[in-house]
Amino acid sequence: MKISDIQPTEHHSFYGNYLALVPKDIELIDGFKKSSEAIIDFFENIPAVKLNYAYADKKWCVKEVFQHLIDTERVFQYRCFCIARHDKTSLPGFEENDYIEPSQAKNKSIESLLEEFKAVRHSFILLLKSLNDEDLECIGNANENPMSARAAAFVILGHYTWHINIIKERYL
Repeated sequence: MKISDIQPTEHHSFYGNYLALVPKDIELIDGFKKSSEAIIDFFENIPAVKLNYAYADKKWCVKEVFQHLIDTERVFQYRCFCIARHDKTSLPGFEENDYIEPSQAKNKSIESLLEEFKAVRHSFILLLKSLNDEDLECIGNANENPMSARAAAFVILGHYTWHINIIKERYL
């Protein structure tokens, strides 16, 4: 399954920016595996002095951005899971700013964030391996908008790329 399989009716237009960053020829599970290696390498190689750096007042530091990425992956994994299981329950929205302060990301080590990422990513890959094409094509409701299980998964791949590009441009 590739990003080109996704139709505009499978997600809110907001997610188009993230989906546009996913390589057109990448298979879903392979994309998760390859991006996992790249994400680990990227965050392992950020200088320690930059981890608590924020480029402007009221902006997240690098560790908070990483925590945001992990939290978002958890939320979208749950969305993918529910939708793929044909759950018709309307899934709630996700206010990302409400999650950062309670996460205490600034006080976490990069090693603990990497460990958390690896666990969440491994769990998502196992979920994706357990789903067939019909499950992934299923459309549910997330934040009062249609979303397919496969769109929820592909959004994550583009979401990481989006934020890593911002870190490269504004933080490093």
